[in-house]
Amino acid sequence: MPIQTRRSHDGQCLIIEIEGRFDFSTHQAFRDAYEHSGASVSNYIVDLSEATYLDSSALGMLLLLRDHAGGDNAKIAIENCNNDVRKILTISNFEQLFTIR
Repeated sequence: MPIQTRRSHDGQCLIIEIEGRFDFSTHQAFRDAYEHSGASVSNYIVDLSEATYLDSSALGMLLLLRDHAGGDNAKIAIENCNNDVRKILTISNFEQLFTIR
């Protein structure tokens, strides 16, 4: 499965792991991953260590997650990006909207 989720030990952080291509084909699975996470979640981590590709629809999905998580008050980290993915995020100025590690 290209998208898997798990919670931190305290249940307040939802980790969304993406494998392979992060594009429109994963749209519904990505939305389902966070929309049904429950009210106790206050932090999100999008783990891209296994992502091989990211396109403009993936950028839009990350913005939808940000809106869901509270907009400017959202606590979202994007982690473990390969060089190509990090370059796309940098060009798109996502470093101003998300914590990228």
